[in-house]
Amino acid sequence: MGRVSQAQAEENRRRVVDTASRLFREQGTQVSVADLMKAAGLTHGAFYKQFASKEALVDEVTAHAFAEIARRNAAGLERHDGQRDAAQRALIDAYLSVEHRDNAADGCPVAALATDIARGPESREARRTYAEGVADFAAFLAPAEAVADGEGVGGGEGGLARLCTLVGALVLSRATQGSPLSEEILAAAHAALTEAG
Repeated sequence: MGRVSQAQAEENRRRVVDTASRLFREQGTQVSVADLMKAAGLTHGAFYKQFASKEALVDEVTAHAFAEIARRNAAGLERHDGQRDAAQRALIDAYLSVEHRDNAADGCPVAALATDIARGPESREARRTYAEGVADFAAFLAPAEAVADGEGVGGGEGGLARLCTLVGALVLSRATQGSPLSEEILAAAHAALTEAG
């Protein structure tokens, strides 16, 4: 076989990162390289032409997933003409939906990757990227007055509390899926986050 062009190699790498991003959120980072490459439609051997190790891929996928959140949040603000409260409300509505609960592969990496990141070594790039991503996401969720006051990392307590409520509710609703409690959890968290505002 001939060598692949640089453009094809870049496309293959993008395909692996996109596929891994979905699989890791759905199944965790323990997905085997062989299964990942099969899902991406590439050979197992092609993996090591693109990545030094699976850990390097986890690092890149974590950055990719949080960049996706930042893009979605920016798009939400744009859709709502910069109205932070409206963009946050739309995010809360979508985040605490049955559709999000049932679609982990396209869902929030904060909830999906938390356990895998926590089990990895502290020195990993993925952990640093995850922490920065969590802080940025919490800052997006911070009440307008916290943003105006320049409150601490993650928009202070308000943004962090909102993010913890969202992520906790999502994780619990997924773990109780199939019982009435699952949708009750989503509804309770939604009410807690929207009724006060």
